[in-house]
Amino acid sequence: MAFCRRVAKPGSGRAAVRTAASAAAVASAAALSAVAAGAEPHDPAGRPAARSAGGRIATLYAQAERATERYNAARTRTQVLRREVDRIQDRVARGQGRVNRMRVALGALAGGQYRTGGIDPGLALLLSGDPAQYLDRAATLERITSRQAAQLRVVQSAQRTLRQERAEAAAKLGKLEHSRRVVARHKRAVQHRLATARRLVNALPPRERESYAHRASRAGGREPGALAGLPPGTLSGSGPGELSGGRLGGRHAAPFSGRAAAAFGAARAALGLPYAWGHAGPTAFDCSGLTQWAYAHAGVAIPRTSQAQAHAGQPVPLSQARPGDLVVYRSDASHVAMYAGNGQVIHAPYPGARVRYDPVDMLPISSITRV
Repeated sequence: MAFCRRVAKPGSGRAAVRTAASAAAVASAAALSAVAAGAEPHDPAGRPAARSAGGRIATLYAQAERATERYNAARTRTQVLRREVDRIQDRVARGQGRVNRMRVALGALAGGQYRTGGIDPGLALLLSGDPAQYLDRAATLERITSRQAAQLRVVQSAQRTLRQERAEAAAKLGKLEHSRRVVARHKRAVQHRLATARRLVNALPPRERESYAHRASRAGGREPGALAGLPPGTLSGSGPGELSGGRLGGRHAAPFSGRAAAAFGAARAALGLPYAWGHAGPTAFDCSGLTQWAYAHAGVAIPRTSQAQAHAGQPVPLSQARPGDLVVYRSDASHVAMYAGNGQVIHAPYPGARVRYDPVDMLPISSITRV
């Protein structure tokens, strides 16, 4: 772009400064509008742009969201490992108790055999007043010896199993410790980016900061046209089977399932609640926490992270999207929202913002999934 160089007239410097400041404010406000819509600015090469304060804030929030989803995945993995370790350790404890009891029983049997078999059998026969009784006892002793050998084999097998389970528990504990370190690393990454973003927001001029805070706190405004014909709360109180096969009014509405209606109703009930990274309700959410929580209200368990939720059902094109479908964004699937009809989604946008409606094309769409 070419610029004309003009000679400044006397007394025009102050006006020029005001004009430049106004232009900068407009540019910064435009960048912040992109942040408020959840957009992530990019340069012509496709790299995140960070030339303005608004652009840097948007980039930091996008990076924090990616780190949040990695944190969620690592925390889920840690929880799974913790449950596995608990189960293995419980088996080890019960196995050790079983081995201890068998050892006591085997020791008592061996002691009794030693006491009864310590005399030479021939001498015992001579000293016995009843040879027939002695022979009966000898036959019993032979059976006891056979039983002792069988129990010894059982004890040895139990000990082998116990050693294997202890080795498995040790390996799982190692993985658990590694997973905990991964959780801590991603947590630090999220906190660092959010702290940097907050510093940039606080450094904005007062009017821009106030405008940004107002946009971030909005709860979504008017519902999409597809919902305009329904009384308030029609879906939010619906159970999993109450609206099966129903339609949301509007030209592009399509039949949707009862569980999708229940999940969508739960998401609508969350409008206005704050974003909080790592949270999955009931009073605050990150993006994937909101969709997981909403579907849990429909009695459907879906994975915790946006990447996993992208594969939690059947893929559908945007032209066939229905309320309740999951809309996953960015090439790395780091953001997820719930389709609301007529080109709108409900989502938890970013820190400082509240659950709200936004256009479905607010970010590059990666996939749409019907649960």
